[in-house]
Amino acid sequence: MWNIALNTFKEIVRNKFLYMILFFAFIFIIFSITLWKLTIGDDNKVIVDFWLAMIEFFWLIGVLFVWSQLLFKEIEWKTIFLILSKPIKRWEFILWKFFWFSLSVLLIILFQWISFLLVLFFKKIEIDSLILFSIFFTFLKLETLLSLVFFFSTFMSNILTILVSMMMYFISHSFSLMIDLMKQTKNEILLFIISGLQLLFPPFEALNIKDFIGSFKEFSYQYFLFNSLYSFLYIFIILFFTILIFNKKSFER
Repeated sequence: MWNIALNTFKEIVRNKFLYMILFFAFIFIIFSITLWKLTIGDDNKVIVDFWLAMIEFFWLIGVLFVWSQLLFKEIEWKTIFLILSKPIKRWEFILWKFFWFSLSVLLIILFQWISFLLVLFFKKIEIDSLILFSIFFTFLKLETLLSLVFFFSTFMSNILTILVSMMMYFISHSFSLMIDLMKQTKNEILLFIISGLQLLFPPFEALNIKDFIGSFKEFSYQYFLFNSLYSFLYIFIILFFTILIFNKKSFER
C-alpha cells in the first residue's frame, strides 16, 4: 500500500504542472489585490468570481491533462506488472491511487483556498458561508471528474479519455439550458429523453453555485446536503464500475 502511495506522490511531485499551478496562484494573489482598480461597480463580486473560476479552471486542466496520464502511464509503461505482482488486489490499487490523487489535489487546492481567503481578508470582503460552500463544491466537481478520468482510462487511450471527460464536463453544465429550451418548444419527447440522460451525467451544473454569491437568490442547506450526497454516490458508482472493468482487464507484456 505504501509503495503505491510513495510512487503516486513521486509522480505528482515530479510533474512540472504542479509548480506551474503554484506559480500562477501567486500571480493571481497579486493580480486580484489590484483588480478592484480595473472594475466598475461591485469589485468584491468580481474578485470572488475570478478566484473561484481560476481555481476550477486550472484544476480542470490539471485533472484532464496531468492526472489522466498517471494511471495510463502505469499501463503503458508496464509498471503495472510490478505493482500487481505484489500481494495487492486490483480494487485496492484503484482505490489507493484515487485516494492519493485526491489527497494531492486537496492539499494543493487548500493552498489556493487559503491564499484566496487571505485576499478576501485583505480586501475586507465578507467571507460568508456561500463562498465556503462554493469552494467545497469545486472540490467535489474535481473529484467527480477525477473518477471519470479513472473510469475512461481503464479502456480508452489517454487522448480519448481527455476528450470524452471534457465532453461530459461541458455537456453536464448545459442540461438546464437544454431542458428550458425543450420546455419553451413544448417538445415532451425530447424533454423526457434529456431528463433521462441527465441522470447518466455527473451533477456538475448543480455544484456550480457561484451565481448565488452576491445575489438575491435563495440557497438552502438542503440543496447543499442533497447535491453533496449525490456527488459522493456518483463517484462511488463510477469507481465501482472502474474496478469491475479493471479486474477483467488483461495486460499484455
